[in-house]
Amino acid sequence: MFYSVKKPFPENFLWGASTSAYQVEGAADLDGKGPSIQDLHKPEHISDFSVASDHYHRYKEDVALMKELGLKAYRFSISWSRVFPEGAGKVNEAGLEFYKNLIDELLSAGIEPCVTLYHFDLPLALHENGGWGNRETIDAFERYARLMFETFKGKVKYWLTINEQNIMINHPNAMYPGRVPSQKELYQHNHHMFVASARATAALREIDPEAKIGPAPNIIAVYPKSSLPEDIIAADNWEAIRDWLYLDMAAYGRYNSLAKAYLEEKGYFPEIEEGDMELLAANTADYLGINYYSTATVSAAKNDGHDRAPRNGDQQTMVGEEGVFRAEENPALKATEFGWKIDPVGLRTTLRRVYDRYHLPLLITENGIGGKEEIEADGKVHDRYRIEYLRVHFEQARLALQDGVDLMGYCPWAFIDLVSTHQGYQKRYGFVHVDRGEKDLRTMNRIKKDSFDWYQNLIRENGANL
Repeated sequence: MFYSVKKPFPENFLWGASTSAYQVEGAADLDGKGPSIQDLHKPEHISDFSVASDHYHRYKEDVALMKELGLKAYRFSISWSRVFPEGAGKVNEAGLEFYKNLIDELLSAGIEPCVTLYHFDLPLALHENGGWGNRETIDAFERYARLMFETFKGKVKYWLTINEQNIMINHPNAMYPGRVPSQKELYQHNHHMFVASARATAALREIDPEAKIGPAPNIIAVYPKSSLPEDIIAADNWEAIRDWLYLDMAAYGRYNSLAKAYLEEKGYFPEIEEGDMELLAANTADYLGINYYSTATVSAAKNDGHDRAPRNGDQQTMVGEEGVFRAEENPALKATEFGWKIDPVGLRTTLRRVYDRYHLPLLITENGIGGKEEIEADGKVHDRYRIEYLRVHFEQARLALQDGVDLMGYCPWAFIDLVSTHQGYQKRYGFVHVDRGEKDLRTMNRIKKDSFDWYQNLIRENGANL
């Protein structure tokens, strides 16, 4: 739809940026922190998460940069095993103190903390006890969530339960060290995560009813390859399995009908204990976080043995399934140097589809572009490609607002360079460059990129001159 007059961003729009604990904090075994599943990753050629961007020791410097940037919100995660080294049991007071100090620093800078409880870093002790396959993990998550809500009551207005739960189910390789569970097991884990999120939601409403809570799945619009009706059915299939299964549960507390039919057909439908569905229906989301990077294109499954594309462990990699859909390339879209398709209009499409289904406020909790970058001869990082990527995506977000979408804010990934789950430190996302290599920590100095100045000006003008 074309609009003759631009609608401005709301005055209270949450211009933000994002990170996650294991990718930015470092200090992986300091001050009583217990190991998480991510600490088992010790790749040979890329960096691990032991030091990351050393945010643990440099958070005051980093928050000062956030304030200079003009951020209205900072979306980050708490490391569960920094607070509960065993995932349950004794609290690590030093770890809790770090987050108290970080959140106080953010509030003093006028920045709204948007806090994710769980971002891919399950405490190793829980993993070794069955992880999300064990219902005791639900109890541990609720205890952890309650401590966070009690500790930060009145300070954190926006909570997110679980980051990209759908990616953990559809692309589980990086989340399950040792053995990747079967599909049947994964969907049982999925159900337990749903119940854990509902328990946390109930706890927040008991402890701090003024605060808001929701999920943060990775959501994409799915396109049919052609106008063939069979391709359109395939797109419906994948969108239901990848997106609506998770958002229908968050918004309505029920299993999406098409996804449920798929799970029953495949024999993957989970065991549901008495009271689970009533709990889920009674504790739905206040808003929806949306991680968006690209769209997907599919065609009808051919059932010829070639529907499943090769998997490389990357969450944007399409993997088809016989009888369901076949992954396809979209020749209309360019790609990043790491192969992720670039589709800014797809962001508008995704936001429109999600809002039309659920009519809940939306917060873009991740969106960004990663690339290889170096400090140039003038001592700066000139990331023009990032500025252009974000400019066109912000413009599509503004158009979604004009379409009637209730968009609360936009938190690009990432505020600062961090360790990519799959590509280490060679894939940089931040507005702030960190002077380190894959193995060589160098100075760890923070250097503002060109995109920092651009985003600072965009926030100052409230997006008026996109």
